Amino acid sequence: MRVLLSTIGSRGEVQPVLALVSELRALGQDVRLCVPPDFRDWLDGLGFDVVPIGPELRSTASAHRGKPTPGQIRKSTEDTVTTQFETISVAAGGCDVLVAGGALQFATRSIAERIGAAYVYASFCPITLPSDSHAPPPMPWRTPGETDNRAMWAEDARRWNSFFGGKVNEHRAAAGQAPVDDLPGHVFTDRPWLAADAALAPWPEPGDPRVVQTGAWIWPDERPLPDELREFLDAGEPPVYFGFGSMRAPGEVAEAALTAARAHGRRAVVARGWADLVAAGAPDCLGIGEVNQQALFKRVAAVVHHGGAGTTTAAARAGAPQVVVPQMYDQHYFAGRVRSLGLGAATDPGVPTASTLTSALEAALRPEVASRAKAFSGRVRADGASVAARHLLTTVPLASA
Repeated sequence: MRVLLSTIGSRGEVQPVLALVSELRALGQDVRLCVPPDFRDWLDGLGFDVVPIGPELRSTASAHRGKPTPGQIRKSTEDTVTTQFETISVAAGGCDVLVAGGALQFATRSIAERIGAAYVYASFCPITLPSDSHAPPPMPWRTPGETDNRAMWAEDARRWNSFFGGKVNEHRAAAGQAPVDDLPGHVFTDRPWLAADAALAPWPEPGDPRVVQTGAWIWPDERPLPDELREFLDAGEPPVYFGFGSMRAPGEVAEAALTAARAHGRRAVVARGWADLVAAGAPDCLGIGEVNQQALFKRVAAVVHHGGAGTTTAAARAGAPQVVVPQMYDQHYFAGRVRSLGLGAATDPGVPTASTLTSALEAALRPEVASRAKAFSGRVRADGASVAARHLLTTVPLASA
């Protein structure tokens, strides 16, 4: 088969998609990726067929800071929908199955219908899929104190239809397709996939046949750690890792991180990330670029991060205590899971300070937390992408036919 996998997210959504296409390629399938241009060189280097979609995420995030106006939001949403229809229509040529991974996937199902291909939607976190058992991800429009999950999902659906539905239906009409009244239901389908670990991020309704939980899609990163990092790790006790991925953060966060680590007698490794954090030029602190987290997290005392699905899963699988500093969307969910499972601590949302990081690390660095994290690591499965690949090949095309 020829399979197209599309996502418009940052590395936290691209790397799971890479895990699945790697499994499919190993099974002899013809695979293609549709991802933001930030990741094209990396995936080209791995020998994959890549179609870039939309603008470069990192430069776009840097250029648009502050609160956008309603007009900017409207234009941005319409441009996103149009770009997806234009780009995925070309990328999907000759494909038998289209897989949409992550947030804001508006066009893929419509294009699958046009070309007679099977379609799968995959989420990387339970709370991004509707259920009466949980609320949707936190958003600015939520009514304070609202506890009715069904009402919150209904409000989300109204906003999806209002912001994106018109443009989606405009493109569908141009192709002779009937309009959709319920855009979230159209995108998610009545049988979405949940590419999240069942121990770390379980679907809240056990045995629910409506959701296929495959396990997390983990790409086996085999890159060696850079010499400078390896030498730093070898030179002393395990340090604390600080990294916030694609999140924006003021420069003083790096100094706050080092202060918090020193308060507990620890060295620090600070990942620059998209915030371009600069670590202090001191012997007890090392600044790094993008590295193999799977290898690094096995050698640190704790992982302080933003709570993305990929980083949380990598830290849990490595058996490292965690401190989650949630900023948006599903990160609040993973902060809650780390706390409830006893794998570490979480700060309040927002920019972390030396004080908040020091306090959270005090909880995360306790010996009993390290023991719990190590024991839990054995429950985190690494075969989710393999499970998904085989399920895709054996059930999806047949169901579509």
